[in-house]
Parts: sequence; structure tokens; C-alpha cells
Amino acid sequence: MATISSTSTSSTATTTATKTSSTTSTTKTGSAASINKSAANSILTSLGSGSGVDTDTLVGQLVDAQFAAKRAQITAKTDKLTAQISDAATLKNFVSDFAKAVNTLVTGGTLATQPNVSDSKVAGATAISGAPMNATATSTINVTSLATAQSATSTKFPSTTGSASDGSTLTVAGASTTFDPGTLTIKIGKLDSGGVLTPNKDSDGNDVSVSISVASPNNKLSDIAAAINAKNSGVTASVITDADGGAFLSLKGQTGTSSAFTVSGDNASLAKLDVGAGASSGTAMTGGTKAANAKLSVDGVPVERPSNEISDLIPGVKLTLAGTGSMTLTGTRPDTALTNGVKDFVETFNQLLNEVKQQTNAVDGSLRADPAAKQLLRNLQGFASKTLLPDAAPGTPSTLAGIGITTDKTTGELTIDDAALTKAMKDSPDAIQAMFNPNSFGATGINAAMQSLKLTSGSSLYGLGATDLKLRKAQDELTKEGAKIDDQATRFSARLTQQYASMNSRVSAYKQTQSFMKQQIDGWYKSS
Repeated sequence: MATISSTSTSSTATTTATKTSSTTSTTKTGSAASINKSAANSILTSLGSGSGVDTDTLVGQLVDAQFAAKRAQITAKTDKLTAQISDAATLKNFVSDFAKAVNTLVTGGTLATQPNVSDSKVAGATAISGAPMNATATSTINVTSLATAQSATSTKFPSTTGSASDGSTLTVAGASTTFDPGTLTIKIGKLDSGGVLTPNKDSDGNDVSVSISVASPNNKLSDIAAAINAKNSGVTASVITDADGGAFLSLKGQTGTSSAFTVSGDNASLAKLDVGAGASSGTAMTGGTKAANAKLSVDGVPVERPSNEISDLIPGVKLTLAGTGSMTLTGTRPDTALTNGVKDFVETFNQLLNEVKQQTNAVDGSLRADPAAKQLLRNLQGFASKTLLPDAAPGTPSTLAGIGITTDKTTGELTIDDAALTKAMKDSPDAIQAMFNPNSFGATGINAAMQSLKLTSGSSLYGLGATDLKLRKAQDELTKEGAKIDDQATRFSARLTQQYASMNSRVSAYKQTQSFMKQQIDGWYKSS
């Protein structure tokens, strides 16, 4: 479910980098005394030889010696914080990825009871995620009629010919037929046998209707079809063109008796698109199919539904009606997939547990003192006994321990008793399936428990999110402290440079005096 190879490698690399950096810093600290000694020897040698002092090198060595220990401490602390931030992120991401993988597994449908139909020509059936089907239930379904949608088609608007401005023949397709400016009104509701519509009402008690404004230059047949579709009223329009360029406007509503529609234009031109009572015979649109509900019975109980896709008759099953007739609906529990799901969960769980144990190890774990990481470890260690099905019937398993998954006393890992799991799958299959229902946080089952673990362990108030914020704040403080040391080193360097420059000036003056006196003494000896 979750991949950990990359995170483990990252943690190892980070730890190695931290140890390497700490060793380097310690070496710098230990060499401070030798740098001071070297600097002193440089001064003595320079003065003794009578040459100028190498101020740049000397000052650099002294500054390094002065601040080496502090910088080494900051470097060591920074490397440690970097490793801790990386390890905290590793744990947080691992839990998040694991929870996501569990959610994908349980919502994928492979662990739910699968419905089977005896005759797919009558209806198809699919499992509904989050609403498990009773694997032992059997239903007889008889479909007497399918749900239909109202449709209507206009008379033909033929293509026309005329003359262009240059004298050539101009052909205008039927789809470009223009209409006088006005308004088309579409109402949605229930039609009686005479074509009179009782409009549906919206939440404010108003008739459900839309108005289509028709005006140049958007007054062609194709423009009107596009405008109807843009309203998203449940009535869709299309323009059908025949072989000689003539065009028909086709309208179609949604299925169900309450999804019928009427169309009325407010002038003679637009009245050619009228649908319903009062439409002009021979010139207005003519109806095809009528809006009707699907009619069927389930185990002898007659029902109607406005759609051929029905999800509220049989728990956990979506029916897709395809034709009339009778069929039988049964369920098949995916026992093998459930068993494999349990094993996959345990395997990935143990990978997460070992990663947390490594980071919280009392000897060298980078997060051994972090309360969020330690709480995560405690939550994992108690997972096998966590109640996943609080409403389980007496005698049926409600925890992982109840289906043969226990905690190893030595390693803390989850282990599977295959015999106990097989027995639980035989005696209490519904309980195991319920543990893998796609419930979210606050509900029941493994998925809910993992989503809860993800939320609590990653919390920015008390989880690993808070750990990350705390560590990054400490890292920022070290950065500021390092900047202060750099500033102190710069000022110290400037002061030393000024002092040694003054010293060089004096030494130079002494040497000039020495040279003058030597010349005088040499002259005295020569004169005598």
C-alpha cells in the first residue's frame, strides 16, 4: 500500500550527514589552540626577521580561532535539527500515504460484496461504495416498463438559394434559418394526456421555467439550440441536418413523468418551435416519446422511479434497467480479496511501526524526545486492540485481535494467526467486511481509524505538524545566532587589522631609526 524504501534511505542519508558534520565541527574546535600558537609564531618570526607581517593571513587565523567553537556548536545543532525535521516529515508522510492507500483499497469496490444478476438484458447491477450489500440476500426484480424522456422534433427548415452581391448563387443551410426577435419560454413539469403541463415549483414556489431571448445576430436556428443548452434546464437541443442541407431542431428532456416540458414562442416566427398544448398543427414541433417513470417490482412490491439508474431500492446496489422482464439478484462476498486486504494492511502497518520505532529509539533516535512521535508509537502499539466496530453484535469480532491479528510481545509488530483468520472469515464474514467498509473519520472500521491516526499524528497543534513548526523555529533562531557571530567576527577582524597595521607602522619606524644609527656608528668606526 505504501512505499517506504525512499523514506528509509532519506533518513539514513540525513543521519550520516549529521554525524559527518558533527565530526568536522569537533575537529575545528580542537584545533583552536594550535591556530593561536601558529599565529603567535607568525608574529615572532616576522618581527625577528625584520620583514612586514602578513596581516591578512594572521587576522584570518585569529578570527577563526576566536569563533571556531561557537560556529561548530551552531553547525552541530543545525545539522541535528535538519535531521529531526527530515525524520518528522518522513513519519508524517508515511502515515498520510498509508491512510490514503487504505482509503483507496476500501473505496475501490474490490472488498465489497458484488451483486450478480441472472439476466443482464433486464438490468445490470453494481456495488455502491460505502453501502455494503447483504451477501446472503436474494431479490426478484420484474421490470414492466423503462423510464423515458420526452422528445420533440420540428418541421424541416429547408436550405434556400439566392444571389450574392457578386451575382453568384448563394446557398443558405437550414441551420441558418433566422427567426423574428422575441422570447422562447420553456417550462418543466408534468404533462396530462391533453398536453397541458402542470409546472414544477422551485424552493420559492415559482414555476420552473427558463426564457430564451432571440435577437439578431444570434437569431438563427443553430443559435437558438446553443442558447437552450446554455440554460442547463434539463432540456437539451441539437440541430440535425439532412442530405440536402435541410435542418430539424430536436429537443429532449430528462426521464421521469415530472421532467416533461413545453415550449412557447411569443410571435408567429418562434411559434414554429412550440411544444405542448396550443402548438400550431402542421407547423410546430411534434412530440416523439413521452416522459414516463420506470415501473418495476422488487419481491412483489410495485415501485416507480424517474430514472433507469436506481440506487435506493436494494442496499448497496445500483440497478441500471435495460429492458422489461424478470431477473434474480444475488451477492458474492470477496473472501479472498478480504483475506489479502488484511495481510496487505498488516505488512504495511509493520513497516510504519518499525520506522517510528527507529526514530524514537531511546539511544540514537532523532525524535526520541519528541512527544508527538512517541504518542504515534503508542497509538500504533495499541492498534490491534482498538475497537473498530463499537456496535458489533455480542460474540462477533470488533477488533483486529478478534479476527486473529495480535501484537508480538517482543517486536511490537502485528502478526496474523492464519487459522484464526480463516475461522473468523467463515464464522463472522460480515464483521470482517464491515471493518473494511469505506467509512471516513468519526465512523467505524479500519479506514476511519487510519484517517483518525493521520489527522492526530499530523496535527499542527499537538502532532508531527507541531513538531515541524517547533523545529523550524529553533532552526531560525540558530540562523539568527549564526548571523550575530558573523557580525562579531567581522568587527573583530576589523579591529585586529587596524591594530596590526599600527604595529607594522611602528616596526617600520623602528627599523628606519635602527638603520640610521647603524650608518652613524659605521661612520664613526671608519673615521677613527
